[in-house]
Amino acid sequence: MVKKNKALVQILIDKGVRITAPESVEIGGDVNPNRISGDNVVIHPGCKVSGQSSLILKGTRLGAEGPVTVVDCQIGRNVDLKGGFFQNAVLLDGVSAGSGAHVREGTILEEGASIAHTVGLKQTILFPFVTLGSLINFCDCLMTGGTDRKNHSEVGSSYIHFNFTPNQDKATASLIGDVPRGVMLKQAPIFLGGQGGMVGPCRLEYGTVIAAGTINRNDELRPDRLIFGGVGRSGNVPFAARQYHGIKRILTNNIIYIANLFALGQWYDQVRSLFVSDVFPLTLLEGLQEKLNMAVDERIERLGELVHIVAEQETGSQDNLTLSNPLPEGIYDWWPELESFLKTGRNRVGDPALRDSFLETICKESDKNGKQYLQAITGLNSDVAEMGTHWLQGIVKEVTNGAFQIIPILRACPTTPSP
Repeated sequence: MVKKNKALVQILIDKGVRITAPESVEIGGDVNPNRISGDNVVIHPGCKVSGQSSLILKGTRLGAEGPVTVVDCQIGRNVDLKGGFFQNAVLLDGVSAGSGAHVREGTILEEGASIAHTVGLKQTILFPFVTLGSLINFCDCLMTGGTDRKNHSEVGSSYIHFNFTPNQDKATASLIGDVPRGVMLKQAPIFLGGQGGMVGPCRLEYGTVIAAGTINRNDELRPDRLIFGGVGRSGNVPFAARQYHGIKRILTNNIIYIANLFALGQWYDQVRSLFVSDVFPLTLLEGLQEKLNMAVDERIERLGELVHIVAEQETGSQDNLTLSNPLPEGIYDWWPELESFLKTGRNRVGDPALRDSFLETICKESDKNGKQYLQAITGLNSDVAEMGTHWLQGIVKEVTNGAFQIIPILRACPTTPSP
């Protein structure tokens, strides 16, 4: 445990941070006060900040509804964390979180994303304006969709993303929207109705609406669909652990998810980097890059665990394993090659000519809009946005096609919809 440093509390007060009850606030001795703005930052009673990489920019408020704990998080401007625990996460400008939040490693909340009270996130990426209601567990998801604060993707209250299976694996990340189109902020929103859930790994297309109370277990790659569930049937049947149904789909969705993370990495490296300024410092960009790498490592590790489970059953007690779509013998034989391929995937940059043409326009938009990211992106015309989408989609296709060549049974599987 990092020992609190009373002197740091006074240093922050002296630089302008409003701390109304200094004796109740804990600032860890590892905190760099130069990374905490004194411009209109408020830290309410009972809050704790620790971690040498913690960053808090101007206008941020901690603890308006209850104590907030921040550990190694990078927090942008005008962020409102009303209460809860935040560790190894990035929260960009205008993010808000209600009391009781539990936000853990690998989480990225982009501009204007919001969560209401008592929401649990881990390895979660929400694009700008995505909104989550109350009493939600939404770990291991990437969600995009929408164009602004009024037209945004949303998850209703009491929603669960089921990310842990009876087989004790978490190769379950769900892609709600996608990266190549989602970053352009021009797609229809996606709505997941309250009192419902999704069994990962799933993929959903833009314009999807899942009715309240529905548990979704399937992909929907057609746009503008309404999904609703009937009354579930009761049952009581024999059950054996280590049953895998639709193993091809599980592998495919995991690979496509990782490929989208690679595309997002290039977006951060090539596009977000053009907006580094006093309001979007390099330290915040580095936080995004670090958390995204955490997400990539997590997904590769979880996929490897799944392969190991199946491989152990292949060579051991076959009676305990059921594959509705059996893999060829020697499932583990191709994993080292696939693992190596995926670990180097973040180095793929896509079509250089397409990228450079797109970045040339982005540079002009960045300068014209005073390095205001949202204004520049939402101001792109459809032709330029489509060019950028094609560049990023090329990265996704390169990664998925390469992975599918390693796993022959997946070569005919569909990838994400064409832009």
